[in-house]
Amino acid sequence: MTILILIIVLALIFDYINGFHDAANAIATVVATKVLTPFQAVVWAAFFNFLAYWVFGFGVADTVAKTAHTMEINLVVILAGVIAAICWNLLTWWLGIPSSSSHTLIGGFAGAAVAHAIAVHGFSGYVGEDGATHYWYEIVSWYKAGKDGAMPSGVLIIIAFIVLAPLLGALASYLISIWLLNASRKTIGPKIFTAALMIATIVFVYYQMVPYDKIEKPRFDSHFWSVAFEAHNIKWFLVAFIILTVSAFCLIFSSLNLHQADAALKKMQLLSSAAFSLGHGGNDSQKVMGIIAAAVAVYINTNPGVHMDNWLNVVLPNEDLGVKGIMPSWIPLACYSAIAAGTLSGGWKIVKTMGSKITKVSSFEGVAAETAGALTLYFTEHLKIPVSTTHTITGSIIGVGLTKRVSAVRWGVTVSLIWAWILTIPISAILAGLVYFILSVFI
Repeated sequence: MTILILIIVLALIFDYINGFHDAANAIATVVATKVLTPFQAVVWAAFFNFLAYWVFGFGVADTVAKTAHTMEINLVVILAGVIAAICWNLLTWWLGIPSSSSHTLIGGFAGAAVAHAIAVHGFSGYVGEDGATHYWYEIVSWYKAGKDGAMPSGVLIIIAFIVLAPLLGALASYLISIWLLNASRKTIGPKIFTAALMIATIVFVYYQMVPYDKIEKPRFDSHFWSVAFEAHNIKWFLVAFIILTVSAFCLIFSSLNLHQADAALKKMQLLSSAAFSLGHGGNDSQKVMGIIAAAVAVYINTNPGVHMDNWLNVVLPNEDLGVKGIMPSWIPLACYSAIAAGTLSGGWKIVKTMGSKITKVSSFEGVAAETAGALTLYFTEHLKIPVSTTHTITGSIIGVGLTKRVSAVRWGVTVSLIWAWILTIPISAILAGLVYFILSVFI
């Protein structure tokens, strides 16, 4: 039980570090464009980090918890993974490198699990409880096909989104920028497109809503308020609100003078940065929830017959067996509180890299980048894919820069960031493996 409590404490410390390490993701553009002071920006971002508690479910947490097969590891594996993730996060923060806290955690968890499998079984095959021959690398859930056409999961999917998340962010911000640029012209075509997009958004979001009769635990007696405050529905309401707000601005953009347009864009940056902070909180806090859930599951597996108090009664969902997950409310509440507190602590070295070194950012570019980043995070969270908020917003900023000209992006800085992204998972995995072997000597 001592190791389990230690893991929970260290996981929350990691969540706090994640907050100030990734604070720049949400506030770099609003600070760079002087919409908010640095202090105002971190308070703004921290508030919406915490607000994500009422918006997002636990899909990403479930994916992270199943990075390694919990029936085949022990608590030392998770402890080593968390320690390695904390070390790498602190190092990259100190160097001002916006690496991914998400991939650090995934890499650490997977690396420690592989080290455990090698230590127990060696490199040769062994016969498992199912009577089949298994190998050390199978301890990690590399790939699992989606059920009924759903999105597949596994570490390989997470690795794929190292490339896909920034590309999606870049593509979305590029298209949003082009949309805004055309909307500034006094022609009818952009307005017709914007009106059609508004109608399409309303129809799409309407069909994504969960009706009252399918809500497992309605929060209110009123059907309307239960549907309106269902977590899944709130997320889609936010998507609609973001797109419709930008659309409304596009409809009047051509009638504004330069000063009025800039003032409106600065106000819209508050909305876009809030939306991205919500996505950041919902995406990154869930990863720590997943680690805590995995630790409890491993503790129960390694101590058969143990009675868990209600505050630690965590059950991982299993679609194949029809088992629904259980997550005590204090875990998500603690995780969202920790990341919000970390964001309040700032992270000014990375703010400088994100807000000025990649490309010069104005209010126009800030709105496009943050809106694109927020929408990307919402859709990937819907697919239960733990992506990097760092990679997403960096790709979005690059996409905005490309609308001006290719040379507007400082590719030397960008290439250095990409190398940090590529190396994060393997370095975290190797570091976690070493930490596991050291801890195994003493525990």
